[in-house]
Amino acid sequence: MSEDFALMLPDEPVPVRLMNTVWADRAGVHDALRTPDDLCAWLRATGEDACGEVDRRDVETFRSLRDALRRLAALLTEDSRETAASPTEDVEQAAADVNQAVTRATTWPQLSVRDGRLRRSSTGTESVAARSLSAVAAEAVDLFTGPDQERLRACYAPGCVLYFVKDHPRREWCSTACGNRVRAARHYRRHRS
Repeated sequence: MSEDFALMLPDEPVPVRLMNTVWADRAGVHDALRTPDDLCAWLRATGEDACGEVDRRDVETFRSLRDALRRLAALLTEDSRETAASPTEDVEQAAADVNQAVTRATTWPQLSVRDGRLRRSSTGTESVAARSLSAVAAEAVDLFTGPDQERLRACYAPGCVLYFVKDHPRREWCSTACGNRVRAARHYRRHRS
């Protein structure tokens, strides 16, 4: 996974950024969380300073949480995109997976000073990966049940499998690139002979 991809759509909530580690291009659908290094890059891109000892099991637990979040997001957004489908079919199991991830680690906030600025970090009883997993799952519970639930969207640009939180009344796509693709396709359909 490239660091650039980890920074794609950086203003989205962290659970949406985790869901978007499944992405698509002309070659097909890709998984950006394949290795411990991929997970470390993603954790760094979401503000985690140190990955600690991230192993293959951590990658699998993050992928499992991601699949559960994608399934629940598909339910909330009435997502019908076949290419965006999550392997987790059962919504109740997806909710149980999120609940289990929330309880993986006990965390508490910590305050630090870096470069003359106050920063929030967390510490707790488990590894950095387990604490991050738990925090992402807890944030997902808030996203899926709070006021932003109504603004969660699936991007229906051709070939896109990403989700986003609609932050502007006119926003219909996850990115300007997807919006441009839709407009170009519409223009081509209107002007082809």
